[in-house]
Amino acid sequence: MNFATSTFKAFRTCAASPSSSRIFTRPLVPCRLLGARRHYSEGTASTSEGGKAKDPQEEKGSTSDLEEKMKAKDAEVVDLTGRLRYLQADFLNLQRNAAREKEQTRDFAITRFASDLLETVDVLAMALKSVPATALSTHESSQTSTTPPPEPLPKSHEAYLRELYTGVEMTHRLLLQTLFKYHVKPFDPTGDKFDPNQHEALYQVPIPGEEPGTVIDCQKTGYTIKDRVLRAAQVGVVQDAS
Repeated sequence: MNFATSTFKAFRTCAASPSSSRIFTRPLVPCRLLGARRHYSEGTASTSEGGKAKDPQEEKGSTSDLEEKMKAKDAEVVDLTGRLRYLQADFLNLQRNAAREKEQTRDFAITRFASDLLETVDVLAMALKSVPATALSTHESSQTSTTPPPEPLPKSHEAYLRELYTGVEMTHRLLLQTLFKYHVKPFDPTGDKFDPNQHEALYQVPIPGEEPGTVIDCQKTGYTIKDRVLRAAQVGVVQDAS
């Protein structure tokens, strides 16, 4: 009984001791807190220290990509340069055409030309008014007419004729001066070779001793405005007898 009692007491003492409770209630500690470390191979460590290793294939591919991009940029530069040159040429042509049209408008304008001709028309009207209507009627027509004889003229018919001729001559000279001011010049092609661009043939006649195609008569004077034919001269031309 004493041995059994003592054994039971020893068992209770061990069960109630603090050391035994620590064995079951001790918490788990992570491995990294216990100083555990991961171990890497030497190749992996060197790669992490010196950076990622470059693949030769990838480096070659990147170089070819850069070359293609450079070629594309060069082609784009060539294209833009060509377009710029075309635009410059178009602009220069536009400037030339505008200057030419401006010059032609100034050279061939009719407003100032017509206003300057008004004075010539006035002089011609004065020349026509210088001869009265009674001076134009003949002596025979006045005798046969039932109307009373006209009053005697203050001037003779010769005087009226001279005044008319003087007025028409002044008109002709003033008109030519006005035409010259605007680069309009007459030309008489008598004796020249027939040119269909400047002459208009009214008739042909064979003349011995004259070269065929020669202008022998000018019925109406031709006119040019600068280097352009304003009106072709109406002429007669020698015909080939054969």
